[in-house]
Amino acid sequence: QLTRRLVSTQSGISMGVLRREAPLEDSEYNALAMATDQLYNMPIFIDDKSDVTPIEMRGKCRRLKNEHGLGLIVVDYLQLMRGDRRNDNRVQELGEIARSLKAMAKELNVPVIALAQLSRAVESRDDKRPQLSDLRDSGSIEAEADMVMLLYRDSYYKAKEEKRAEAEDYDEVQVAEVIIAKHRNGPVGKVKLGFQPAYARFRNLEHGAAYMDPDD
Repeated sequence: QLTRRLVSTQSGISMGVLRREAPLEDSEYNALAMATDQLYNMPIFIDDKSDVTPIEMRGKCRRLKNEHGLGLIVVDYLQLMRGDRRNDNRVQELGEIARSLKAMAKELNVPVIALAQLSRAVESRDDKRPQLSDLRDSGSIEAEADMVMLLYRDSYYKAKEEKRAEAEDYDEVQVAEVIIAKHRNGPVGKVKLGFQPAYARFRNLEHGAAYMDPDD
């Protein structure tokens, strides 16, 4: 699934087309071949093992840095990890994991982006923009993170209210909000980006263009 999204983003061929595995036009086939070749040669390493402990992750990242160099670590997602020690308190366990990831970032001198789930509480509010308190079982993330960014798309919740899935061929640019809820060394606030569901791709908004903006 992650590979399909990367190929879609790079090639400009919608995920719906890739999922159906239908015959491609010549131009699409060429774009797909070029994107696949580009991704193959990019220094991107994907480890899809879940239930990883911080010690295991640190060991893998050390090897990658020594063998290939390392510019960024992305954890997708934090709640899929488990602590180095057995802990029946999940909140405490996630706190230990968050602290371990921060220590790893300092040791390797590499930024770490850790994705995290939100609690269901956001679903019950009229304004569904996420808040720091919505971080699921992981208030310690707020304490340990230098920056917390929360994503919000009005179109996502509208689709849920209408009990429909977002079309994978829908290439219109929607407005997404990046809410900077915590910034240890700078200001907090909100940034608007364009999002194309068909390609799972974020982009800068063009000035003067018309978009589906929840604030309009």
